Amino acid sequence: MTDYYEILGVARDATPEQVKKAYRKLARELHPDVAGSDPAAEERFKDVSRAYDVLGNPEKRRAYDMGADPASPGGGMGGGFGFQDIFETFFGAAGPGAPRGPMPRARRGQDALVRLDVDLAETTFGAHREVQVDTAVLCPTCGGTCCRPGTSPRTCEVCGGRGSVQRVARSFLGQVMTTQPCAACHGFGTVIPEPCTECAGEGRVRSRRTLSVDVPAGVDTGTRIKLTGQGEVGPAGGPAGDVYLEIRERRHETFVRKGDDLHATLEVPMTAAALGTVLSMETLDGPREVDLRPGTQPGQVVTLKGLGVGHLHVGGRGDLHVHVDVHVPTALDDEQAELLRRLAALRGEERPDARLSAANPGVFAKLRDKLAGR
Repeated sequence: MTDYYEILGVARDATPEQVKKAYRKLARELHPDVAGSDPAAEERFKDVSRAYDVLGNPEKRRAYDMGADPASPGGGMGGGFGFQDIFETFFGAAGPGAPRGPMPRARRGQDALVRLDVDLAETTFGAHREVQVDTAVLCPTCGGTCCRPGTSPRTCEVCGGRGSVQRVARSFLGQVMTTQPCAACHGFGTVIPEPCTECAGEGRVRSRRTLSVDVPAGVDTGTRIKLTGQGEVGPAGGPAGDVYLEIRERRHETFVRKGDDLHATLEVPMTAAALGTVLSMETLDGPREVDLRPGTQPGQVVTLKGLGVGHLHVGGRGDLHVHVDVHVPTALDDEQAELLRRLAALRGEERPDARLSAANPGVFAKLRDKLAGR
């Protein structure tokens, strides 16, 4: 039986993450886009993909560790005498409720997970994207039949198309009639005398495809978009799995997203904050006016309704919260300094008294909780 652990270069007790990491490393090295048309690399790439198909699936890996090879045409047991053999010896076949008749060659393909990086504008308004995926597609030569063109599967002469054979086994209970998968056809009931040379009799080949996807407004990092039936085609042209696009939003240089609201900091001159003004600010929707009232304080927030991120699936949008940062000049010429001194005199602030103020109780609440160890 093929040693898939050796193919991926991992120990038999490797964690799923270690198996995935080893597969990705080898897949990058052996992919046709990197290794070119080297036949040895192409064959090695198929072996690595087949190994990960088994070890990357918990159920298949469990069966493989018990002696079965899920990637083989029949997925049957190896040469060892395992639990399944013992079960069949006493109870026959695969147990109560097991399907009778030959197994279908066509099986569903695996799902694929693809990460998609998007900008804040795309998550705000939605977007249409083209995504490239490397996956298994229907073999263009045989169309999923697994046979060389002009040929077809042939009924197995050993089992007569039943996919199983009966035998008499001796045990301490006496002679027991058991049913076993046919070794000649691996339980399929048919054999392929001339496999397709393009896909090596699998009915599918690896290929790079371009998928079109509509990214809805409101998605966030971690959101998954399901593309039904766009995953890899199963063996023998079986139904395709699904593709899951996992969204990862890029960091924006101006806006910070919290839920569906956006936050930004607007720096304004000290005089503008004191006297009040109307400033133009660039948003994701274009320029918008920010109205600063006279006496605007540092940290004050001006909310622009409906200029945040779109709500996912329900319509509407969050808000844009503009945090005001008052800029105090650090370099004054003589005239500017004199004007400020005159203003201080008019306001009686030549020698201001320092005063503590609890204008922001939230700060003190946080400090209190921190000191209390909360």
